[in-house]
Amino acid sequence: MKLRIISGTANQALAQAIAQDAGIELTKCNIKRFNDGECYVQVSENIRGDDVFVIQSTSFPVNDNLMELLIMIDALKRASAGRITAVIPYYGYGRQDRKAEAREPITAKLVADLISKAGAQRILAVDLHAAQIQGFFNVPVDEISAVPLFAKYFLEKKLNDLVVVAPDVGAVKRARSLAKRLNCPIAIIDKRRAVHNDMEIMNIIGDISGKTAILLDDIIDTGNTITKSADALAKTAKDVYICATHAVFSNGCDAKLINCAAKEVVVANTVPLHCDHPKIKIVDMGKLMADVIKNINENKSVSTLFNN
Repeated sequence: MKLRIISGTANQALAQAIAQDAGIELTKCNIKRFNDGECYVQVSENIRGDDVFVIQSTSFPVNDNLMELLIMIDALKRASAGRITAVIPYYGYGRQDRKAEAREPITAKLVADLISKAGAQRILAVDLHAAQIQGFFNVPVDEISAVPLFAKYFLEKKLNDLVVVAPDVGAVKRARSLAKRLNCPIAIIDKRRAVHNDMEIMNIIGDISGKTAILLDDIIDTGNTITKSADALAKTAKDVYICATHAVFSNGCDAKLINCAAKEVVVANTVPLHCDHPKIKIVDMGKLMADVIKNINENKSVSTLFNN
C-alpha cells in the first residue's frame, strides 16, 4: 500500500520531520475549530486504499488533541483508507492505568477503546507510562523508546564513571535499558510520599559517590519529583543529568529544572517544547519514527531497528 503520513495540530514540527526523513510530503488536511470549540477535519487528498499514519500527541490541551485524533481517524476511515495507524508520540491519560483508589476509572483503557472504536487498526506509541497499556488495545501496538537516542547522546559526550538512576522502582526496567547501552551500573531512589503528596527521599540504593548520575524517567510534568531527586543525588554525585522522554512541563516546571542541581535536562520532542534555555537539550525522534513507519508499511520487523 502507498505510504501516507498526515498530521494533527498537536506536534506538527515532529510530523514534518518524520515525513521528511521518510522521503514523502505530508498529506494535506484541513483542520479548524468552530467558535464553540468543535473540531472540523477534511482530508484534502485522495487516500483510498492507502496506508495512512496519523501523527497526533495527546498532550496539552489533552482533551482537544484527543478529540482531534478521533475525528481524524473517523475522516480517514470514511475516506476509505486501506489501513489507519494512530501514531501517538505522547499518550495522554497514560498515568491513569489502574485503580489506585476505590471508585476510580481506568482512563488509559477508556482512551484505548475510543481510539480503536474510531477506526485505528494499529497503534505506534513512544515510551508508554505503563507496559500494560499495550494490552488495553484490541489492535496491534508497536511501542518504541527514546532510550537508544539518549544513549547515543551521552556516548557522544564521552562522560566518565556513569551510573543510571531510576527515580523509583517502576522505572528500573527503563534504567537498565539505558545502562546496558552505556555499559554502566544502575542505582534506585527509594522514596516515600509525605503529607500533602510532597516527596521525601528516604534512601539511594547503589553507589553514586563521585560518579556522573543520569536520572532517567519517562515523563516530566510538574518537575517536583525529578528536581528534588536531582538535588539529592548532587550531594554525593560528581554531576547530575536529567533525562526523560516526554517534556510535559506544566505549572512552571521549566523554571524548576533550570534552577535545580542538574547540569543538563535531556528530553525528546514527543511533545512541543516552549522552553528555550541552554540547559535543556532536545533529541529528535523524527528519523527513528520514520524508520519504524517505513518498516510497518513494508511489513518488516520493527524490533530489528533496536537490536544494535
